[in-house]
Amino acid sequence: MLSDKLKSTGLADAADIQAAWPAEERLKKGPVAVVECFQEIPCNPCETSCPQKAIVVGQDINALPRVDHSKCNGCTICVSRCPGLAIFVIDEKYSEAESAVTMPYEFLPLPQKGDTVEALDRQGQTCCQAKVIRVVNTKAQDKTPLVTLAIPKGREKVVRFFKLVP
Repeated sequence: MLSDKLKSTGLADAADIQAAWPAEERLKKGPVAVVECFQEIPCNPCETSCPQKAIVVGQDINALPRVDHSKCNGCTICVSRCPGLAIFVIDEKYSEAESAVTMPYEFLPLPQKGDTVEALDRQGQTCCQAKVIRVVNTKAQDKTPLVTLAIPKGREKVVRFFKLVP
C-alpha cells in the first residue's frame, strides 16, 4: 500500500521505504537488492533478469515487484536492468565502519575507483562523503554502469545518489 505522500508528491515516506527493505537479519548476511519501485507501470525487467528468481512481478505486469530477500544474493544484475533506476544493492558486511551501496549511474564522466564523492539523499542534499570502491561498465550493463560506494554505517537508508567532487 502506497502512502498518501507518495501518491500526492511522488516522494516515498519512511513507511514506503521501510516496506521495501529487507529484514535486519538478512542485511547482516551480505549483499542484497533493495527495490524502491513505487510506480504501478507495465515493467518487469527486474523479474526477468534475476537468476535467483528472487523478484516477482507476476501476471499483472503493472504490479509492484516483490522481492524474496532470502533468495537474493546481491548479484546486481537487476540494478542495471531497471529502467526506473529504482534498485540498489546494500552490503552492510562491507567493513566494520562502512557499508557498500551499488547504484546505477548514467552520467558522464564516470567516477573512478578511489574517488571521493558527495553522497546525496532522496532530495538531492549532501548527506555524507563516500568513496568509490567499484565501477562496472561492461556490455552486460547495457549503458547503465554500476557504481559502488563505501558509506558510513547507518546511512544505508539515506544515500541514494552522489555527485562528483571537483
